[in-house]
Amino acid sequence: DKDRSSALLARDIGADVLLLLTDVPGIYRGFSTESAVLMPRVDAAELPALGLDAGSMGPKAEAAARFAAAGGIAVIGRMEDAAALLAGRAGTRVTSAP
Repeated sequence: DKDRSSALLARDIGADVLLLLTDVPGIYRGFSTESAVLMPRVDAAELPALGLDAGSMGPKAEAAARFAAAGGIAVIGRMEDAAALLAGRAGTRVTSAP
């Protein structure tokens, strides 16, 4: 899977940040419901409880969680927002509490 491979490569080269680029602004709590809310920040441990679809955001969230657990920061968001994702102004930032 491309997301898992990206996380492994980023970890192996010692990257501090992993950008997982997609066509949506980030991870939504309640995705595809009227009450959907973009999550600007989430702890990796919270991701399984969100029930993200394995055919959609699930693999990105899993890769982000693995990278964060290894000490990095992963950000998920739209390709056109790459600079803002890196700067922390867009997307969903996935971290792992020590």
